[in-house]
Amino acid sequence: MSQFAACYLLIFGQLAVGGVAGLAVPPFAVIERGFYKSSAGIFLGAALLYLGGKVALTLRADAVQPSTWIELALWTAFTIATAVYLASLWDEEQARRARWYPRALFLGLAALAASASTYRVGGALGPGTILYPFAFLTGALSLGAVATGMLLGHWYLIDLGLSIHPLQRLFRYFVVVTVLHVVVIGLTLGVLALSGGAGAAAVALLFEHHAPLLAARLLLGPVAALGIAYLIHRTLAIPQTMAATGLFYIAILFVLVGEMLGRLILFRTGLPL
Repeated sequence: MSQFAACYLLIFGQLAVGGVAGLAVPPFAVIERGFYKSSAGIFLGAALLYLGGKVALTLRADAVQPSTWIELALWTAFTIATAVYLASLWDEEQARRARWYPRALFLGLAALAASASTYRVGGALGPGTILYPFAFLTGALSLGAVATGMLLGHWYLIDLGLSIHPLQRLFRYFVVVTVLHVVVIGLTLGVLALSGGAGAAAVALLFEHHAPLLAARLLLGPVAALGIAYLIHRTLAIPQTMAATGLFYIAILFVLVGEMLGRLILFRTGLPL
């Protein structure tokens, strides 16, 4: 049960890391700082939820591996760095924000990579060492991008004179990272299938017993989200920010469904899809 819970809990960590990464896309000088305060606060909340859940699962475990303590230390450092970055948004010292944002982002990437390594099938020198972190990272970037896009869309209700360009820029980023996520999923399956050993066995298990689940993970996840992305593109061309924000709501549901089905695949097969 703890492994099942850990797989789904990871979505909060992905949202936190991907959301922090997404904050770098809109131009800081163009948008009022309130957007970054509210958005960073939400992503910090996701980080706290993941960290609290991970600590609870660790304390319940009969035996704790040394890698788990390293993972917890990295997530704790990421959460603290994100909190300091959020606090820096309330003062006028730009150098403080410039220092703590990249620290939070780097620690988040390191923490996500550490979590990915705990699910890896095969040896430490196998292709999973690289593929697992990339699979989790691209999923996190897609989730963070669509969440940040939805939050930015709401900001247009507050700043009525804000240019459409920041939302268009964030939309393009969402499309790119989502397509990249699909490519990484396909590459992960192909490389592990050809690598032999535990990775090939996991891919065989997936296609023999969970092929409908894989199809649902793709069709109800990134494929459906990219379909909504086309509608967002057409809406932003009008431009109509509120309609685009509503479509971002639908897109984030598809991305979340895809990630949830991916975590079920992770639990059943050990594959980072």
